[in-house]
Amino acid sequence: MALASLSKVVLGSAAFGVFWVLAVFPSVPFLPIGRTAGALLSAALMVVFHVISPDDAYASVDLPILGLLFATMVVGGYLKGAGMFGHLGRLLAWRSQGGRDLLCRVCVVTALASALFTNDTCCVVLTEFVLELAAERNLPAKPFLLALATSANIGSSATPIGNPQNLVIAFNSKISFVAFFLGILPAMLAGMAVNMVMLLCMYWKDLEGVSPDAESKEMVAVEEGRRPSPLTAATLKSPARVLSADDHDSVMAESISTKHRWFMQCSEPQRRLFLKSFAYIVTAGMLVAYMLGLNMSWTAITTAVALIVVDFRDAEACLGKVSYSLLVFFTGMFVTVSGFNKTGLPGAIWNVMAPYSKINHVSGVTVLSLIILLLSNLASNVPTVLLMGDEVAASAATISPAAVTRSWLLLAWVSTVAGNLSLLGSAANLIVCEQARRVPRNAHDLTFWSHVVFGVPSTLVVTAVGIPLIGLINAA
Repeated sequence: MALASLSKVVLGSAAFGVFWVLAVFPSVPFLPIGRTAGALLSAALMVVFHVISPDDAYASVDLPILGLLFATMVVGGYLKGAGMFGHLGRLLAWRSQGGRDLLCRVCVVTALASALFTNDTCCVVLTEFVLELAAERNLPAKPFLLALATSANIGSSATPIGNPQNLVIAFNSKISFVAFFLGILPAMLAGMAVNMVMLLCMYWKDLEGVSPDAESKEMVAVEEGRRPSPLTAATLKSPARVLSADDHDSVMAESISTKHRWFMQCSEPQRRLFLKSFAYIVTAGMLVAYMLGLNMSWTAITTAVALIVVDFRDAEACLGKVSYSLLVFFTGMFVTVSGFNKTGLPGAIWNVMAPYSKINHVSGVTVLSLIILLLSNLASNVPTVLLMGDEVAASAATISPAAVTRSWLLLAWVSTVAGNLSLLGSAANLIVCEQARRVPRNAHDLTFWSHVVFGVPSTLVVTAVGIPLIGLINAA
């Protein structure tokens, strides 16, 4: 795309600059309005400055991605109410053999869970639990928080539903769920192992804690008991009371048994088993549908609707748990990035770098990876994917059709792992930082610099290890 007029380039760049500043520093003193409002402000500036027309602005909003994000959050809420993440927590604590063993479990469980339930969801759910486990064993919190955040980002790279930028890539590239998964899986497994080894090497001496008896120290209440799930929030009669996991299951069963005759004929264990089993079964069906190549957005929406209907209650409590601010942020970001593309500046910059970024040469892959790493930490990974995706794919198309698929997968891998470079690299990092700072017990302040000390070497090494493995199975 040729450069637009000078005024459009300047005004479009200024609007995108507002988005970048408020996305990276949401509480700047001169305009502390936050990321979501900043994205809307930038989108509005693009229209006001006539960088993009109102009709084009509406057309740039990717409804399938927003629908998938919305539905995934609803499904995640029901899985949380069904005890899915409580089981993950117990898996971390079961017969733990000390700090090093626990750190390895955090890395493996978080990476695998993030591939299926998104990195942000896993970080929200597991941060407090991980802090509790570390405190029980007299272990420092920092290694475990770093393990949680970095493993969540690495693990999320393996599937289109692992993180938002992968969703964008899956929709734009038309790569199937299975092809995406197999293309990045070797890199993800290798990256998870390398990241884990680096954590052990850096914090080996700090991980010499005392491991308490797992059975006497299980903490089921952290995930299940401190927050009502969407299935139970409307039925709680005493907000001040802290419920256990069994209490939640009982309330879920009671809320439905009064509204459907079939439940009246079932015992409480049967009702409890039905509700949990249904949540697990329809979620498994959703994953199978992804693998079969069905439309991911409508598959997720159908799954969410099925869970809402079987709940037999007003869905307001469930829908109230959705992070609408995140959806609004994405809406503003789509408009902002589309407007910035219309200035022609990203295309002009890429035209300069494209000859040095061919993915059929080691030097080209290296240059392309460094560009993606840099932009993902300056402009965030989703805007980077939106800005570079089509250009990278078009460049790869001049080489071969297989190179196009590998270029998309390379973009997914590098832009995701780039999030581990610093706290500002991904939303998952910020979630872990904020959750750890605000928990009622065992709070820990994970600073920007304490993350960078590990994040920089980990990101560079893990990225380098994974790149040769991208598309390895598909190529074979």
